[in-house]
Amino acid sequence: MKKILITLFQLAVTIAVLYWVYHDPNRRAQMAEAIRNAQYRWVVIGILAYGVVEVSAAFRWHVLLKVQKIHLTVPRLSGLFLIGMFYNQFLPGGTGGDIIKSYFLLKETPDKKAGALLAVVFDRLVGLVALVAITGTLIALRYDFLSQTTETRQLLWFLLFLLGSSILFLVSTFIISGFNLFHLLSEKFPGREKLIEISAAYHLYAHHWRATLVAFGASIVAHLATFATFLCAAYALGAAVPLLDFFAVMPVERTISALPISFAGIGIREKILQIMLNGLCGVPEAKAILIGSLSFLIILVCCIPGAVVYLFYKPSGAVGHVKLREMQKEVATLEHEISETE
Repeated sequence: MKKILITLFQLAVTIAVLYWVYHDPNRRAQMAEAIRNAQYRWVVIGILAYGVVEVSAAFRWHVLLKVQKIHLTVPRLSGLFLIGMFYNQFLPGGTGGDIIKSYFLLKETPDKKAGALLAVVFDRLVGLVALVAITGTLIALRYDFLSQTTETRQLLWFLLFLLGSSILFLVSTFIISGFNLFHLLSEKFPGREKLIEISAAYHLYAHHWRATLVAFGASIVAHLATFATFLCAAYALGAAVPLLDFFAVMPVERTISALPISFAGIGIREKILQIMLNGLCGVPEAKAILIGSLSFLIILVCCIPGAVVYLFYKPSGAVGHVKLREMQKEVATLEHEISETE
């Protein structure tokens, strides 16, 4: 029931914000004109840019799996990755793809279940660290630019709050892990099992620091290629924003639209770009909104193969398709087993 209510809330927010940004008839007329005059070669380049995102992220996961001595064939690795990419984009909460990917990976590696799960956990973690690093760097370089107007300054401060929370989380998990403080946490402490998972991943990947650095580098490439995808959408619509200015805006959009308050960030993405690109770069509101929607469509096109793969994917250790609830249960059981052995 709780999940249904959350999904309904996300849908309500999505519809409300989309109405907010698209309801003005004059703005819709400007959007129609922008679409008519669009340079679609930039859309093709944007699709190629997002292909770089997928290749970089898949390579990162491959490196992390190798540390666990998990070697999948290229078709299996690619299939699992594409499935995870699709469902991370379009399942409520943004982590459903990790559950599905973890479940299938457990079936492929029944003798290395713990390692398989830790690879998925650390894959998400190293991506977060890379985004924090990029965000911190761009804010330091472009703080004055990003805080020019009241609205953009408010979004920047909200981003700084989220950035601070992320850094606090990373530091806390590192300290708890490094000093083995889990015995101080009650078994009912929220997220205790997840913290133990992260700790186990820290210990393992710290001993393989070269592979971890390679994974971090791949994450940097993936994030920057995502920014480039949005920039291509802007160029397609005739918004000639300087690269550094555009990239400075992107962490605000990427971080806030990733919060599970709307479905796949739809609506929130458009509103943030409307505020940031119009207020800071002089992009007309109609085009700024369209940049968000066109970027989402490019990502959708690039992630659709994951849905197709899922329909035909046959896990080595499972028969037929399993409901997400059952996948979550099996993954949660393994998480509990890992926490009990630490």
